[in-house]
Amino acid sequence: MALTASVLFIACSKNNSAGTGAPTASQQSVSLFLADGPGIFDHVYLDVASVKVLVDTSENTRDHDRCNWDSLGQHSDRDDSSLIWNTLNIRAGVYDLLQLRNGVDTLLSTTNVIKGTIRMIRIDLGTNNSVVVDSVSHPLVLPPNAPSYFIIKLHGEEWEHFQDNAVRLWIDFDVAHSIKFINNTYFLMPFVHPFVPSRTGRIVGNVAPQAALPELVTVFSSTDTSLALPNREGEFEVRGLKDGTYSVLVHSIHANFADTTINNIVIQNANKVSLGTITLH
Repeated sequence: MALTASVLFIACSKNNSAGTGAPTASQQSVSLFLADGPGIFDHVYLDVASVKVLVDTSENTRDHDRCNWDSLGQHSDRDDSSLIWNTLNIRAGVYDLLQLRNGVDTLLSTTNVIKGTIRMIRIDLGTNNSVVVDSVSHPLVLPPNAPSYFIIKLHGEEWEHFQDNAVRLWIDFDVAHSIKFINNTYFLMPFVHPFVPSRTGRIVGNVAPQAALPELVTVFSSTDTSLALPNREGEFEVRGLKDGTYSVLVHSIHANFADTTINNIVIQNANKVSLGTITLH
């Protein structure tokens, strides 16, 4: 999600700690969920060290659309008079992203932060990142000179206001686009997509026969592509789809099963489309 950028001077050197329990009059409750857009791996282990959110407390957050957001993300230990960093309470450690597929997600945090518009999320990574391919574990490393964190830039309206003084957001970690195999090394280049289930569509279905497993389901439109790996029963679900017309391509890794494509699937007004059973031949 790109934002126009220019320079913003950042002054102080403080960082607000956040809390739990009922939010006070000057706070809002923030819930952050982690989901996965899968890739063809056995496991993908992501070491999450910390999560911070940048809260804009000014009256009109869009006045800050010209900010240098990459610089803001780099200096998460500094605030200015209206842009305040808050650290979320999380269970730091290693998460297996491939356990979070087909509609499954995990709650990273529910934390009280200062009231305002949340314009950025920063996720700091530890060093214990790895990928398992064909039962063999490989280090998952960041590219040379890349920071040990990634930032998610927001306009502010992405969050779902589901209760008084309470917002929530889902982060879809697109594994297939985030892991690159280059010169015998697996590199982590995080590619994420924020979404809210109640505002976006989803496509569900079942792939048969079991002899065709594993399969890869690709859901694509003229502008977006999402992936799903059916479970052992062949069931799959792709969430976070914007309004549009999609196609679904089902591919089996077994050469004796031909690909199947279903076209003209319409997502509109956060609807759910069930494709039933898709039988490969």
